[in-house]
Amino acid sequence: MSPVHRTLPRTAPGDRALDSVTFALDRTSPVPLYYQFAQQLEAAIERGALAPGDLLGNEVDLSVRLGLSRPTVRQAIQSLVDKGLLVRRRGVGTQVVHSQVKRPLELSSLYDDLESAGQGPTTRVLRNEPVPACADVAAALGLAEGAEVIVLERLRRTHGQPVAFLRNYVPPALLELPAQRLESTGLYRMLRSAGIVLHSARQSVGARSATAEEAALLDEEEGAALLTMRRTAYDDTGRPVEYGVHVYRASRYVFDFQLLVRP
Repeated sequence: MSPVHRTLPRTAPGDRALDSVTFALDRTSPVPLYYQFAQQLEAAIERGALAPGDLLGNEVDLSVRLGLSRPTVRQAIQSLVDKGLLVRRRGVGTQVVHSQVKRPLELSSLYDDLESAGQGPTTRVLRNEPVPACADVAAALGLAEGAEVIVLERLRRTHGQPVAFLRNYVPPALLELPAQRLESTGLYRMLRSAGIVLHSARQSVGARSATAEEAALLDEEEGAALLTMRRTAYDDTGRPVEYGVHVYRASRYVFDFQLLVRP
């Protein structure tokens, strides 16, 4: 028996026009129906087919339209509520909150990762100017303290929602960094276009509370949890080419690790 394809139409007036979402539910599969529905619904949110604010209706309506039992729908919805992707609103129904960015822990740029995941990244350049390197920046880039570096500050959004505040330091003679291009692509893509071959990086990941400035930029409450990342990237000659200090909304962003057993 082939999977049953069900289409979930828009129900809320005022939602932006998007293609209808189709679910392929295979009743002959050993995978529980609630899990099939939850996984496909999560995928629709992550690729932007269902956007923040979109309404799915109540559980009774969903069960009728999808041909599923109400407990099956409730279990699927609850799993995504627990992940922070959906919220139940009394008198309204189930509503999409946002998609969560899942990023592999490898040497890649946030822009490229978001674009390949269909997250529709956009960038606003907040700062792009030469500054004297402080001790931490100088040590990371192998420069004398006080030497000139270019500081870039950018706000990265997906589907119109802020996800990360990025601060990067780059040696001034490395490449041109026009603001217009920084707003249309990623820094690593610009480095590669300039003939720089990225080879490796040293990175640390942590967490802390948002400052008032960061909270305002990221649409969070002051003191909200943020993920932090510090990274120094090196080219194929071992030269440091950028030092990044980034903060991410913990409610919208996760690092994805693959762990291997050491032989």
